[in-house]
Amino acid sequence: MLAKICSAALLASATLLFLPSSAHAETVTASYYSNRYNGRTTAGHQRFNNNALTAASKTLPIGSKVKLTNPKNHRSVIVRVNDRGPFVKGRDISVTRRAAKNLGFVRSGVTQLEMEPLDGSDAKRTSKK
Repeated sequence: MLAKICSAALLASATLLFLPSSAHAETVTASYYSNRYNGRTTAGHQRFNNNALTAASKTLPIGSKVKLTNPKNHRSVIVRVNDRGPFVKGRDISVTRRAAKNLGFVRSGVTQLEMEPLDGSDAKRTSKK
């Protein structure tokens, strides 16, 4: 009997590992900042650092955190929004070079990512696509 219970628990936990991370994730077009912005002040009144894990968004509140996942290689990072932008048509979020490197899209420069707002940020979005 104990073996059946353990097997059922193991199966249930293994199943949970493969469920999608959130129903609130959306696909966004992402790019990354040029090094020329290093040291400039962001909309969040911080000095921009291309080695940090931060991002710019036109719709998410400054200070909110999002999980970004590259569906091509399944790499993920958590970034904090500290700037406004990107101001290029068709782009939804811009990340630091470090985040782009961790996500594996430095070479391409632009990619599709899955974005999952954390800490309740999805309820505070100022607009949807």
